[in-house]
Amino acid sequence: MKNLKLAAAAGLFALVLAGCGQGAATETTAETAAETTEAAGEETAEEASAEESEETSAEAETDEADGQETSGEAEETEAEDGAEESAAGGYENNFSVDSQAAADFAVQVQAVVASDDLQGLADLTAYPVYVGIGEGQAVESEEDFLALDPAEVFTDELKSAVAAADPEALEPSEAGFVLSDENGKPNIIFGVVDGELAVKGINY
Repeated sequence: MKNLKLAAAAGLFALVLAGCGQGAATETTAETAAETTEAAGEETAEEASAEESEETSAEAETDEADGQETSGEAEETEAEDGAEESAAGGYENNFSVDSQAAADFAVQVQAVVASDDLQGLADLTAYPVYVGIGEGQAVESEEDFLALDPAEVFTDELKSAVAAADPEALEPSEAGFVLSDENGKPNIIFGVVDGELAVKGINY
């Protein structure tokens, strides 16, 4: 009977130990699962952060590229505008010419007229140009202008009137700038042609 009680007690103790072992194992398994879940969560958060950083960097590069492209287009537009303005010479009409530029051109005309320089006057002239020799004529080209008789172009009256003009006192008009003495005729008229100053007419 005593042996039977000892055997029963030993069996009960074995069951208790087994239960404790299973509890410890269960607890260990739960802790391991929690740690695994927490680690997975941290890894997922890190991956999400990395992806967000990559997207932000990509967007920044795209914005920068767009900015450079826009800047390039703006510079190209400015360059084109500058080229068009240079081609036009910078003058829209006679009223856009500053007084110093008009005076400088007038001095050039006075110099070639004073020296009977037909080639020099031809270089300052836009064609066709009106020349009031005889009944007056429209000279269509520089070649035709150079074929004129210098004695008929550079008359004493024209030379005197042009020399008496004050380059600093010239006033613009629709026709241009009139280079003459106080009588106003004979004269040489110059103004803006294709954006540049040029002789437009010679009147006697």
